[in-house]
Amino acid sequence: MNGLRLGIALAFTLVAGLAVPARAQGIEQLAWLAGCWSAEGGEPGSGEQWMAPAGGTMFGIGRTIQRGRTVEYEFVQIKSGADGQLVYVATPSGQRETTFTLKSQSTHEVVFENSAHDFPQRVIYRLLPDGRLAARIEGLRQGVLRGIDFPMRRAACEALAR
Repeated sequence: MNGLRLGIALAFTLVAGLAVPARAQGIEQLAWLAGCWSAEGGEPGSGEQWMAPAGGTMFGIGRTIQRGRTVEYEFVQIKSGADGQLVYVATPSGQRETTFTLKSQSTHEVVFENSAHDFPQRVIYRLLPDGRLAARIEGLRQGVLRGIDFPMRRAACEALAR
């Protein structure tokens, strides 16, 4: 009987040890997002920069330049939440932090959602076949579905420093 208990305990230990890497694999599937992305149609320096997945997290920063000045910025992290599911945590232009939970994830698309947030309720990133990045925020505003698209192209990170 002690051998059976030891075997069960060992099995639980092994499964528990495997659970952490399995959760971390979800973020590894977002490696396509890593790098620098220049906003199409935006002024030089407008876009996003994402660090590669490591340690179960990705960190991103975005900024919008108008007339040569930063008018908006956002600090973002994608990480495993308390339940092991990926979350997108955004802090835009010094506002309060907002967390969106993973709604869906495929090879080249990820959707996060927070239905309790005023706007947006969804954050979407999609890598297009031509290598461009389609970022989108959407949700209800005064009962009407609204969306804002942020088309981007991969760029040298130095290009975002201008």
